[in-house]
Amino acid sequence: MIWKAPPLADMTEIAASDFRHAQRHIRLDTILRLRWLAVLGQLAAIFIVAQGLEFNVEIVPCVSIIALSAALNLALQTVSNPLQRLEPMQAAGLLALNIVELAGLLYFTGGLQNPFSFLFLAPVLISATALPARFTFGLGVLAVACASVLFFFHLPLPWDSDDPLVLPPIYLVGVWLSIVLAIGVTSLYSFQVTEEARKLADALAATELVLTREQHLTQLDGLAAAAAHELGTPLATIFLISRELEKTVKDASFAADLKTLREQTQRCRDILSKITQLSSTGAPFDRMKLSELIEEVVAPHRDFGVEIKVRIAVAAVSEPVGSRNPAILYGVGNIVENAVDFAHTTVEVNAWWNKDTIELLISDDGPGIPPDILNRIGEPYLSRRRTTDEGSGERRGLGLGVFIARTLLERTGAKVSFTNRIFPEHGAVVQITWPRQRFEAIESLEETIG
Repeated sequence: MIWKAPPLADMTEIAASDFRHAQRHIRLDTILRLRWLAVLGQLAAIFIVAQGLEFNVEIVPCVSIIALSAALNLALQTVSNPLQRLEPMQAAGLLALNIVELAGLLYFTGGLQNPFSFLFLAPVLISATALPARFTFGLGVLAVACASVLFFFHLPLPWDSDDPLVLPPIYLVGVWLSIVLAIGVTSLYSFQVTEEARKLADALAATELVLTREQHLTQLDGLAAAAAHELGTPLATIFLISRELEKTVKDASFAADLKTLREQTQRCRDILSKITQLSSTGAPFDRMKLSELIEEVVAPHRDFGVEIKVRIAVAAVSEPVGSRNPAILYGVGNIVENAVDFAHTTVEVNAWWNKDTIELLISDDGPGIPPDILNRIGEPYLSRRRTTDEGSGERRGLGLGVFIARTLLERTGAKVSFTNRIFPEHGAVVQITWPRQRFEAIESLEETIG
């Protein structure tokens, strides 16, 4: 039985879309912890300024704002389950409330002259790491608006009344500008880093799904063999009884029915005998030569109007023989599939080996890899395929196929590199190199996953 890998791109694009567009949520408990931390920090700051430094502070309005914040926290903890996940709109609303509360406190304590004015950054950064971009943008605009209002309207900074602090307007303009730039730059940076980490996590999850699916398919062979073994005895009994009855029954109509029963029972036994050979241990294709592996990978793609040339170099040492590893089949198969998709007329698969190394070169005569993504090829969600009109037949790729292929191959010990052909030739070239000892030692899917 020759195993053929299903189209990896189709499956990974569906799975990837499920991951990619998943909604983001923050637990209520996370927001409440941050708000309680803010309440304690604000109370401590007011106490130190008023009692430790003996500056004049508008204690009553400041404590009133903090008390309202604490009361809201208590109400949320009482009414709602702290472990529930908030919708993005709800989380953004609570973060916006944090910005407004901070602006109220800063109004009574010096406005932008207060060094704590940079705390406007905190809610926006939290949003950048956990909420969609539109909410982060809205919170950033709100924080900048509050800072702009505080530039013009605020009570004096608590200070020594005998030696008041007077800051020049140009300094306050610098503070306002630094807050605006800090909100924009740090939020963008945090969002980008978090988005990259989320993409990588989603892509790795899709990779694990591919391997888990193949593992389940492989386990079905063993289950089928076990079922065939269990069914073998009752079918043998039915076959023997039907054959004996066929010899003794004289009625022609009954004899014909018994003959049909015996023939169908024998057919079932033959089918079960074939299924038994699918067991994962001792199957004829558990170990395969490199040339056989290449042919198995290439065969499903020969009927798409692109000529696939396979060249096996003659070497002085024996041909490598490795396990029929699903990770290698998926990985090499996906790269061949991509080469066929982008090739104009020809795809070449060249293989050579020596006593230390095994190398595959997969090349096509297509447009090649664009220079701007050549160094990033293999990253998740990196794709140049565009959505086309419905019915055009072109698929919309999420860029996960090459990432999964590279990840699977590297887990088997391979090094994968992407280049373009040297001018005047054109097309992409993928080089896959294994240490021969590692290639021939790979035994199981579990080892690949680990």
